[in-house]
Amino acid sequence: MSSKRRTKKITSGDRHSPDKSTLVFMIAMAIFGAIMIYDASVYKANQEPFNNQFHFLILQLAWLLFGGILAYIAYIFDYRKILKFSFPFLIGVICLLVLVLAVGDEVNGSKRWFQFGSLPPIQPAEFAKLAVVMYFASWFSKKEYSFSKFEDSIKKGFLKVLIPFLAVIGIVGLLVVLEPDLGTAMIIFLTAFIMLFLSGKDNAHRVGSLAMIPVIFVLGIIAILLEPYRMSRIQTFFNLILKGEVADPQGTGYQMQQILIGIGSGGILGKGFGQSRQRFGYLVENTAFTDSTFAVLLEELGLLGGAIVVISWIFFLWRGFKIALGAPDKEGQFLATGISVWLSCQAFFNMAANVGIIPLTGIPLPFLTYGGSSTMVTMIAFGLLLNVSRYTKNA
Repeated sequence: MSSKRRTKKITSGDRHSPDKSTLVFMIAMAIFGAIMIYDASVYKANQEPFNNQFHFLILQLAWLLFGGILAYIAYIFDYRKILKFSFPFLIGVICLLVLVLAVGDEVNGSKRWFQFGSLPPIQPAEFAKLAVVMYFASWFSKKEYSFSKFEDSIKKGFLKVLIPFLAVIGIVGLLVVLEPDLGTAMIIFLTAFIMLFLSGKDNAHRVGSLAMIPVIFVLGIIAILLEPYRMSRIQTFFNLILKGEVADPQGTGYQMQQILIGIGSGGILGKGFGQSRQRFGYLVENTAFTDSTFAVLLEELGLLGGAIVVISWIFFLWRGFKIALGAPDKEGQFLATGISVWLSCQAFFNMAANVGIIPLTGIPLPFLTYGGSSTMVTMIAFGLLLNVSRYTKNA
C-alpha cells in the first residue's frame, strides 16, 4: 500500500456524500439480518420465559437502532478527530477485558460478558476489535520507517515496530483467549497483521511481518491444546474432511451433524423462508440465531441464497478497499482497510465454519448473528467507513 498520500489540510469543502454502495449494503444487511434472526429464533422465543415469538427480533431491532445512533455519531465527526481518542479507547477496552475475567458472568465455562440486571449483556471482546483497528490506524499513519540499509531496517524495525506491535496485540489477544474466545482472538490477530504488513514500504518490513506467521501459528496450536473442547472441534473437522463423515454425531460432533443435515436438505433453492426444521431445537441451544444463522439460511434459501450473501460480502470488501485507496490520508487509508478486512474475515470465517470448510469457531456473522455488542460495534465500524468515504477522490 503506497505511503504517498496528499498532505494538504482537509476542509469541510472536501466532503461529499458517502459511498452509496456501502450504505446500501449496510442497510440491506441490517434489514435482512433482522428478518433471518426473527425466523431462526421463533422456536426459542415461544418458549419460557419469553413466550413471545418477536422477543429476539425486538431486541435486535433495538440494538440496530442504538447502533445506528452510534454509527451516525461516528459518521458526522471527522474521523481524524475520532482517532485521537483511539489510545484511551484501547486502554479502556483492555481494562474491561481484565475486569470481565475477574467479575464477569460465567456462561458455559466462559467469562465474556457483563450482565447488568435485565439489560442486554455487554461483551468487551467485540469492542476490542474496533479498538485495535482504530489504534493501529492512528499509529501506522503517524510513523514513518525508512532505513538506508537492510541491516538497520531489520534491527531498528524490530525495536520500533514489531516489539510495540506484539506488546499491544499480545496483551489484547491473551486476555481474549483467556475468556476463552479463540475465534475473536484470531480475527483480531489477522486484522492487525494485515494492517502491519501494509504499513511498511521496504522488503525488510515485509520479511519481518511475514516472520510472525509461524509464531502466531504455534501460539494458536498451543491455545488449541490447552482447551479440550477446541481439540474435539479440530478432530471433528479433520474427520469430516478426511473421511467424509461426522465423528460422534450424538456427542462432540452433534452441532456439525445438525448443520450439515440442514444444509443438505436445503439443496440449491432451499425449503423456502420459514421452513427450516433445524431451528426447532436441533441446533445446540441458541446457535440457530447466533453462530449458525447462516446454516438456517442455507436450509431455507438454499445454495443460491447462500451464494448471494457470500458475493455480497465480497462486494463489500472490494468497496472497502476502494474507499481505502481513495482516502486522502494514511489515517483514512488504514482505518478503511482495517474495518474492511476485519468485518469481511469475520463474515467469511463464520460462513466457512457453517459449511464445514473450517472448524466451528463461534465467530459471529455481522448483521446475521443475534447479539447486542456485535451489532453495535458493527454499526459503529460502518459509520467510520462511511465517514472516510466522504473524503475519497475516486471511490
